[in-house]
Amino acid sequence: MKADDFRSLAIPDIDARIADMKKELFNLRMQLHSNQLSNANKIRNTRRDIARARTVRQQLTSQAEEQS
Repeated sequence: MKADDFRSLAIPDIDARIADMKKELFNLRMQLHSNQLSNANKIRNTRRDIARARTVRQQLTSQAEEQS
């Protein structure tokens, strides 16, 4: 997911997406250790998506605080 996609969401929606991606990351790690994961790059991409979402969430939070 791209950062622009996260910017169009509200902060609670971003939090929900982060939680879902963390669950997905856990499942991918479990698959990796049980030799069921066919594409190990999914872990890397999921970690990066979580980082993007956290960054956008922080930006939106700081913008909201500045406007207050």
